[in-house]
Amino acid sequence: MASASTETDTSCESSQSQAAEVELDDKSAGKNSGASSVRPLTSSPRPVKAAQRELKRRPTESEEVEEAHVLPSVYVSTVKFTPESRMNLYCDQILASCKAEEADEAMSKYLTEKLRAKSTWLGIWKTNPELFFVKYDEGSIPYVGILVEVTCRPRQSQSSHLRAKVSVIEPYSSNIANLPRELVEEVLDELDHCVPLLEVYPIDDQDPVVCSIAQALENVRFYDIQDGTIPGPVGQRFKRTLEKYRNKRVELIEYQSNIREDPSAAEAVECWKKYYEILMICGLLKIWEDLRLRAHGPFFPRILRRRKGQRPSGKVVTHIVANMMTADMVKDFSAHTLIQQHDNLDASLDNCFSGDTVVIFPGEYHASGFGMLTDDIIIKGAGNREEIVILSDPTQDNFVASKSQNISLIHLTLVQRGTTDGIVVVESGHMMLEDCLLKCEGTGVCVLTGAALTMKNCELTGAQGPGVELYPGSVASLEGNNIHKCSNIKSSDVLKSMLGGIKLKVLPPPKLKLHNNYVHSNNGYGVTIIQPDDRYCHDADENVLECAAGGDKRDDLVKAMQNMSLEMNNNKFENNSMGEIGVIVC
Repeated sequence: MASASTETDTSCESSQSQAAEVELDDKSAGKNSGASSVRPLTSSPRPVKAAQRELKRRPTESEEVEEAHVLPSVYVSTVKFTPESRMNLYCDQILASCKAEEADEAMSKYLTEKLRAKSTWLGIWKTNPELFFVKYDEGSIPYVGILVEVTCRPRQSQSSHLRAKVSVIEPYSSNIANLPRELVEEVLDELDHCVPLLEVYPIDDQDPVVCSIAQALENVRFYDIQDGTIPGPVGQRFKRTLEKYRNKRVELIEYQSNIREDPSAAEAVECWKKYYEILMICGLLKIWEDLRLRAHGPFFPRILRRRKGQRPSGKVVTHIVANMMTADMVKDFSAHTLIQQHDNLDASLDNCFSGDTVVIFPGEYHASGFGMLTDDIIIKGAGNREEIVILSDPTQDNFVASKSQNISLIHLTLVQRGTTDGIVVVESGHMMLEDCLLKCEGTGVCVLTGAALTMKNCELTGAQGPGVELYPGSVASLEGNNIHKCSNIKSSDVLKSMLGGIKLKVLPPPKLKLHNNYVHSNNGYGVTIIQPDDRYCHDADENVLECAAGGDKRDDLVKAMQNMSLEMNNNKFENNSMGEIGVIVC
């Protein structure tokens, strides 16, 4: 997966550097530290051993020590990107149609074009404290910041590593008051005054050209990585899939090399099977590499899973999932019930045909097969739902994803760990969730365009995004549910971090019925309506958020609700950070 947090070489070729990652904290850095937002810095140079120092004593009264001034504020962009507009920026303007291995060079080219407009400007160099101190408290010194003059010239080589010439300017300023200027100069000498350009943040109150450069630098600090949109497990799965691709290629080559004469019909078929398997793996890799495909999902296409339909015999089977089966487990079944016992959940799903029922007895289970549901079955727990725990498989891209025409999940506890999509994704058809406890780690329940959801008497908590998200043209009926502590994602994007308990995208409008639900303690509104507008969302700034509690905004809310099919009765909204129902115009 291409990462744009690489450096770019403008004025000088650097020696090798060692990547390090430091999390900035505004509170520990001080109010005027110049850190306008929390961002990870990458690619700090290798520690310069000759310059490592530890401040062990205070200077005596007879010594004259220049105390560093407080850092000025860094430039803070007023442009508020939505995820869609940010994706369009990368796909259309920066990366365009470049290949994955060309992404770094595309980022460098984009930034170099911006830098041509002005070669010299002022910024704050934020770097790893290990360059300066042998020992330090990470809590009190998250980074070392120094006011510098930056000089950028067009690249002298084809290297995609952008670096810039910097020099300390007057007044000498740092986020560490007693940092000796001599130490700073020594470190810069060791680095030949060349530092990674992405470690430099233009200060505020410069001309518009520098503001444009600052915005470009922020864009190149790669949205996906910085905001955590792509979790770590995605990168791991990409590597595993890439390794699988390589192994399959070797397997095909070895198989072909063992064919001594003209291949038989069976050998030719086997070659084609292996070749098409390689093509399908290539398709999965392209999804990870393509920002548009990755953004619009669903993340993992179930191209290898086909709907079985009814069993050829026409009979239906009840599958019991338990390590051991006793007679007491089946006492309530009719004498004519066909029963098949399994000791794991995936085996039961593999043997299901449309019309079958899966009965899960108390225990803790892992189920990768939940991410590929295509047949019309009932999956239900027997006993207390808290004792029937289904854990997601972190190696899979989905936890529960369905294309079934009619499927039911009843009396279960779903615990999401490591999967990147929603805890439940209804891609097509209809899903019934009844009396289920959904413990989210990623996003919540997603109902895609054209799909339908009925959710009754469920508890949903902990989602990073909205608890329930309805895509345009979807249908949902929510009754008697407890949706709380959702929209917990930490992001600099206002729209992304305040999506509340239930989110609706309304072009075309989805259909939603809400009865007797308890929606509380969510970040954002209880119900968030995403409504398109002719303006760019980021131009609206703080006026983008329209709260139902504001009297002058009430008409906008009523109009939005009238334009969609939203039926609400006897719901309780409580302690949602932005109110009950609100409209986000973008």
